[in-house]
Amino acid sequence: MKAPFAITLDVGSSLLNKTGSWRTQRPLYVDRLPPCNHACPAGENIQRWLYLAEEGRYEEAWRQIMDDNPFPAVMGRVCYHPCESACNRGQLDEAVGINAVERFLGDQAIKHEWRMNPGKETGKRVMIVGAGPGGLAAAYHLRRLGHHVTIYDAWPQAGGMLRYGIPRYRLPREKLNAEILRIQEMGVDIQLNSPVDDILAAGNEGNFSAAFLALGAQLPKRVEIPVEGKVVMLDAVSVLRKMELEEPTGLRGRVVVYGGGNTAMDVARTAIRLGARDVSVVAIEAQEHMPAHIFEVNEAREEGATLICLRAIREVRGNEVILEKMVPGEGRWPQPTGQFESIEADVVVQALGQNVDTVSMDGVSGIAVVEGTVQVGADMQTGAPGVFAGGDMIPICEVPPTRRQTNRRWLLSTCSIPGITPTHRERFDRC
Repeated sequence: MKAPFAITLDVGSSLLNKTGSWRTQRPLYVDRLPPCNHACPAGENIQRWLYLAEEGRYEEAWRQIMDDNPFPAVMGRVCYHPCESACNRGQLDEAVGINAVERFLGDQAIKHEWRMNPGKETGKRVMIVGAGPGGLAAAYHLRRLGHHVTIYDAWPQAGGMLRYGIPRYRLPREKLNAEILRIQEMGVDIQLNSPVDDILAAGNEGNFSAAFLALGAQLPKRVEIPVEGKVVMLDAVSVLRKMELEEPTGLRGRVVVYGGGNTAMDVARTAIRLGARDVSVVAIEAQEHMPAHIFEVNEAREEGATLICLRAIREVRGNEVILEKMVPGEGRWPQPTGQFESIEADVVVQALGQNVDTVSMDGVSGIAVVEGTVQVGADMQTGAPGVFAGGDMIPICEVPPTRRQTNRRWLLSTCSIPGITPTHRERFDRC
């Protein structure tokens, strides 16, 4: 007799039909973040605040962002929005404009003077060294927990590389100032023009319970280039800092920028704005392997910069910059060919990355510096009890994946700010 269509098993036991063991198996549930959240360096709950914004509940949306990121107006302008690259919508038509919405919400908060309240006072005091994005973000979150926070910074204004590394045409200072002021109004004390030479002595003098180091990477990397002639040699960090301090930058005539990162593009565009006659960007990598974001490269070229890839500066003679032609090698790292050409220049600016200034940590027992970065544990504490560190001065991979989402709020400068060193970028990619 032909069996009914619904009957799919032969007559026999569950053992014969291999069904008995199914009753003891359970599905494995995997808890994952949405793609945009997972890609966000600040760990924002993006789909939540996007929903609130779509409903017209702008202040609620802004407060949702502020749970993780105290700089929505700033990040809405300078973040490279990896969330949009990860957005599933991009596989259908185009990604959701997450960065633009964050910028809008940040501007609404400034316009309507929305404020954040500090937490219940705990009586504990925390010292932060560095008023850049890492230090300010740490101060904000600590203040929300109710701790008293004092930030010491060597520069005349707070902001770190947000102020002294990002040109004003990309980050209007009134937006930056407004978001820093909001943190100060929560009760954070910022001591400017106050470098800390001895961390332990400063901590003991102020009776602080803990210290958070957020010095950033503000020392320029330079390579030795033999120079014979009157060509001026500068570095990108000093040039951008002088722009903010309204001091002469030295950019004039024919400017050659050496480097393939976003900072190199910033210097090139700054030189054009200052009236340089000719601006060239010399990158050792092929264009597709340059660390600069493609839209940064395109904007620099649209403004008049010339891009010269697969070239290394070997020496400067008179007004000639001698370039060695390179070819892609293993691991995409270019290899020299022994073939040379030259371009003319009046100024050469090295934009090859940055290093951490670790002088203030010399002699502090327990703080280990490896390859120019401070080593920290899973809780972001150094080997010195009560001394923590974050931002560009620590290697990203030191934060375990299970904690990285929580700790990213103190690592904003690592992923969002141009000028990130190639070493840090490689570490982030490996994570």
